[in-house]
Amino acid sequence: MIVVMKAQIIKKLFSGLAMLAIATAFVFLGIWQLERAAELKSEQAKSSQMSERIYELSNLAKPSEALDSRNVNKLVKVQGHYIANYKAPNQVDVNGVKDDWEVALLQVGMTQEDQSSILVVRGLWEDRLSLPQISMANLVEVTGTLQPHQNDDRAENSESVISRLDSSVIVGKHDGDLFDGFIAVSAEVVAGEQVERVRISPAKPVSKVGGFYWQHISYVVIWWLMAAITLYLPFYRRKTQ
Repeated sequence: MIVVMKAQIIKKLFSGLAMLAIATAFVFLGIWQLERAAELKSEQAKSSQMSERIYELSNLAKPSEALDSRNVNKLVKVQGHYIANYKAPNQVDVNGVKDDWEVALLQVGMTQEDQSSILVVRGLWEDRLSLPQISMANLVEVTGTLQPHQNDDRAENSESVISRLDSSVIVGKHDGDLFDGFIAVSAEVVAGEQVERVRISPAKPVSKVGGFYWQHISYVVIWWLMAAITLYLPFYRRKTQ
């Protein structure tokens, strides 16, 4: 009789511990989901927050160094000379419109020792011939948002076409170091005159956190509800017996 009672106690103990472990797992899953929701909301807040402060490019990025993700979407300005022009096919803007873009290489290093350059998105490829020609002799002041380089090819590389907005695809074609990322131009000034043309806002990088904010919150509720049900089951069984 005592042996049977001990066996029943041990069985109940293991059952209780198993239910407690399951409920704890559900609680931690809810906490993890809540952290994902907070992370997603933080990313969305950062992407929607547009600072009006304009930084010098040299304060946020250095040639031949990876672009700090904290500086993405910040407004920058820089002066330089256009030394090359490329067509970037099949690009998609923030509104989901696909088109070919005009991308120039802006040399910002002004000395023999420093001939560093950065890619800049000037506008639509079809508009390039409807504007006054900007020669390599012209000093251009560029203002725009700093963007990370693209990882996926949109076309085939050729002499005048780049497959994606990434300085690594033109390494070896030009002297000097290249900046990581590119500038989406919002304004160009040449000899004190503003260059008027349609500007482009590139599509925002895909969030590292998938899903939607309220979707994550709903999963939090589900996980914690499952934990509550798991803990309540033993009491429910006693009531029904």
